[in-house]
Amino acid sequence: MRDGFVKVAAGTPKIRVADCRYNAEQIFTLMREADKQGVKVLALPELCLTGYTCADLFLQPTLLRGAEEGLATILEATKNLDMVAAIGLPVWNKWDNKLYNCAAVIQSGEILGLVPKTYLPNYGEFYEGRWFASGAGVETRIPLCGQEVSLSNNDLFACADMPNLVIGVEICEDLWAPEPPSIRLARAGATIILNLSASNELAGKAAYRRGLVSGQSGRLVCGYVYADAGEGESTTDLVFAGHNIVAENGSILAERRFATGLTISEIDVDRLVYERQRMNTYRADPSQECWRMSFDMDLADTHLTRPVSPTPFVPQDQSDRAERCNEILYTAALGLKKRLEHTHAKTAVVGLSGGLDSTLAVLITAVSMEMLDRPASDIIAVTMPCFGTTDRTKSNAVLLAERLGCTLKTIDIGEAVRRHFKDIGQSMEDHDVTFENGQARERTQVLMDIANQTGGLVIGTGDLSELALGWCTYNGDHMSNYAVNAGIPKTLVRHLVSFISDDKEAEDPQLSTVLADILDTPVSPELLPAIEGQIAQKTEDLVGPYELHDFYLYYAIRWGFGPRKALRLAEQAMGKRYDRSTLLKWLKNFYRRFFSQQFKRSCLPDGPKVGSVALSPRGDWRMPSDAMASLWLEELEGLE
Repeated sequence: MRDGFVKVAAGTPKIRVADCRYNAEQIFTLMREADKQGVKVLALPELCLTGYTCADLFLQPTLLRGAEEGLATILEATKNLDMVAAIGLPVWNKWDNKLYNCAAVIQSGEILGLVPKTYLPNYGEFYEGRWFASGAGVETRIPLCGQEVSLSNNDLFACADMPNLVIGVEICEDLWAPEPPSIRLARAGATIILNLSASNELAGKAAYRRGLVSGQSGRLVCGYVYADAGEGESTTDLVFAGHNIVAENGSILAERRFATGLTISEIDVDRLVYERQRMNTYRADPSQECWRMSFDMDLADTHLTRPVSPTPFVPQDQSDRAERCNEILYTAALGLKKRLEHTHAKTAVVGLSGGLDSTLAVLITAVSMEMLDRPASDIIAVTMPCFGTTDRTKSNAVLLAERLGCTLKTIDIGEAVRRHFKDIGQSMEDHDVTFENGQARERTQVLMDIANQTGGLVIGTGDLSELALGWCTYNGDHMSNYAVNAGIPKTLVRHLVSFISDDKEAEDPQLSTVLADILDTPVSPELLPAIEGQIAQKTEDLVGPYELHDFYLYYAIRWGFGPRKALRLAEQAMGKRYDRSTLLKWLKNFYRRFFSQQFKRSCLPDGPKVGSVALSPRGDWRMPSDAMASLWLEELEGLE
């Protein structure tokens, strides 16, 4: 439960209709199994103590007495379990002589509360109005299993030891109604909603159910645990498939159908609270008439089973890879298209180095020109070899420009840089930061002047990862008229170029080949003299692997995770490739560079946002350039 992770489960026991003793045994056995697997919050199906399909048997006192006895058996059998569980059963309230379809929320032998179902379906194959009363507006206390317990659908269950863990409960049809109780519960502070369900299976219904659960978790910025009835229910008219779902903020974390047992994952309640805090349109309403029932729970480390992608910026589903990649490319291209139209630019000037970033920039620019029904020759691709340029990168730049149909200019800047160094007294033997940045600024000057000559705009090539680390030359490659890659991190740059290479293999094999070779070329600014014709300066040897920095960037900026939590997730996602000391080394480097380089991000040119993270000072990220990283680095002390 540390770092905000709560292990949850949706469980479907195998039951017998109206056999409450048997069902109670199946339920507490499943609860014990959940406890062994570290589950702290468990949802079980609607009316699982009796079976959902009991029909007129619900009006029999014998069944109701059996349900209460079954619940008492479960309370005794699980009194030593440090787990909150919600169990479905019918409950008769003698004070109003009504029968309610309830969820009993229990922990350590105590009933924390009873939540009655609000919306009772009485259409199609459902007849709940025949037996049950709606729990809307019910606020009372009743005796059950020797305890006096609350009966109300306005109850929340809050963990005293983990303030962000607040549980709300709704039952099956409640979710399908126009105004589900979960809306009110979430606005009152619930971060996890449990749904006890008995949703019968029909062709095509599972997809709708899945969308409903994931959509509700996204709208409410909550975790949603949906436990469905399954094997053992009567098949007189209906079949139940035990479609269990665990969702978080719009994403499905775990799912199972046509099986009994547990569907387990971990919900990050701290992440949910951060997102609610960040979204000023998320209107919390503490004045909602909800009571908080407090419970205690021992805090312990939660073993993570939920998926943690090592490349969070890269599309994970290969089945929709083409759609996602095209979406990103066209989003960026539309931004550039608008800027070219608005400024009446006659050309788009791109500095083409033969590296990944400039390759993606020129590919996006080509898409923009196609959208404008303009020839690719309106793109002026400028390759500017200097002291560190290798034949490989220069050749790839030329081939790429030719295959795209760009107007190619080759301008060797070596002599101009030497003259500049002579003017300022910079030794050619001193390969310091001035030696490197002087070349970058000369290239930017050339591009700007060519843009002036041709009535064009300089298209920036720097990506989001470089901006995060400040790995760019101030007023050099840091500057352009429109930074088309500014919202695209390096791991996604690589993925997009790879996608285009694969996509063009049949149509233009030569273009595909040159893109493949660019992908295979080490990332480098090529500002230090080549050694025997090979690249002497490899970026990732100096600042660290981009896959690590992109991972840290995503969790530190998009989700506001602290350094320790980011490190924990990195170990989960990439612990087989990097040892802890390596992950920690580059995490510290990320924070040092991110804080110290804000001054470069404070004056960025415009560029399109294409993903959930952007560092534009006019958009997602604003911080003072003089902020200190000490608190973040101190959090990592002693973790070696």
